[in-house]
Amino acid sequence: MPPQSGSSLLKPEPSPDISRLFTWEEIGLHSGRRNSKQEKWLVINRKVYDISQFHWQHPGGTRVISHYAGQDATDAFTAFHKDEDLVKKYLKALQIGELASDQPSCEPNKNEMLVNDFRELHSTVKRMGLLKPNYYFFMFIFLHTILFDVASWLTIWYFGKSWTPFLVGIVLFTTCQVQYGYFQHDLGHVSVFQKPKWNRLFQFIVLGILKGGPPSQWNFMHNQHHAKPNCFRKDPDLNMHPFLFTLGKPLSVELGRKKKKYMPYQYQHSYFSFLGPLTFMIFAQGAIIRYTIKRKKWVELACIVIYNIRVCLMYVPLMGFKSFMAFYWLSRFLECTSIIWVFQMNHIPMNIDYDKNLDWVSAQLVATCNVNQSLFNDWYTGHLNFQIEHHLFPTMPRHNYWKVAPLVKSLCAKHGVQYHCKPLLTAFADIVRSLKESSKHWEDAYLHS
Repeated sequence: MPPQSGSSLLKPEPSPDISRLFTWEEIGLHSGRRNSKQEKWLVINRKVYDISQFHWQHPGGTRVISHYAGQDATDAFTAFHKDEDLVKKYLKALQIGELASDQPSCEPNKNEMLVNDFRELHSTVKRMGLLKPNYYFFMFIFLHTILFDVASWLTIWYFGKSWTPFLVGIVLFTTCQVQYGYFQHDLGHVSVFQKPKWNRLFQFIVLGILKGGPPSQWNFMHNQHHAKPNCFRKDPDLNMHPFLFTLGKPLSVELGRKKKKYMPYQYQHSYFSFLGPLTFMIFAQGAIIRYTIKRKKWVELACIVIYNIRVCLMYVPLMGFKSFMAFYWLSRFLECTSIIWVFQMNHIPMNIDYDKNLDWVSAQLVATCNVNQSLFNDWYTGHLNFQIEHHLFPTMPRHNYWKVAPLVKSLCAKHGVQYHCKPLLTAFADIVRSLKESSKHWEDAYLHS
């Protein structure tokens, strides 16, 4: 059972004996599922840590750190923690030893030269100041989003609820909600302010009050996605598999061989455009309520209620309750449509499988791709057209992605790692193409195995 209090995070305990030396084989046996005691060990910078109890108290969530049990977590640790020196104080109590001198710095199955070159690149990026935010940029992002929000209400207030202002209002409201989503995404990755506490505070305001969602749930889910992208049972973004869609060749073949058919997968490329956003909209609303009540996040639940009351008070007097319901849910559907296509264009066409314990660079590159840079693409996707750079450096402010992209391309070229970049419409089309290919793999396995 998880401890009832996370107070041990506040007071570093004395370090235990750390003179023991381990091999990668020993560490791999402590992944939490391969030993009867459910022990969880991991490695950070050649030091071995026992997180068997700590994972319950981990501020980023129990799952995100548990996903690295039995593995090298060095690059994930560096990527997620902006203030490494602060966090390292609390690691001392968890250290149980180090790697033996004859052991490589990462698991034998990984490309050690690529790992070392990326770590050098990360140090270079830090020295160049690319992890520091430009406050004027994010001020503009926030203010322009507020303008869309205000413009939506003013359109209905001034022009009335006839079809033209009604539809224009929906477009403006949808746009502001999508852009709020991208901005809270920046805050969730602690990339807007230098201090994590300011990012958390403003994320609470933007996501909790301006969008009506629980920041703690978003962080809990999204951290796992970044830790193990496109890894089945570790990446929550794959939760719709296999109940709605079959994704990727390995999982599709496995599903087919087991004679599982929850949906008519052979048509999934056709129903994705409607059923994907609709399911996400319904699932998101239900999951939000369930999460806040189950985890007793009463303040976040209150913000969700306040958000919905606020929106009702703004629009119901102008258009009536029935028209407002149409306005609200249509805009929500359009918002979910935009989010799903933007987020999945970088992931669904890429490799989807179980966790193969790849090195950080390879794991992110096989699961992500980029979309060509342009002013529109940058704005429309919240700079997630630079998905590769975002996944490699999740705390990097988005306005610096284009600066680090050439360095990442050079690293990939040096080590023969594919760096995928494509036009926006091609990326959208690739979602449909990959869904169709996955359905064929499932159908072949289902009919012929």
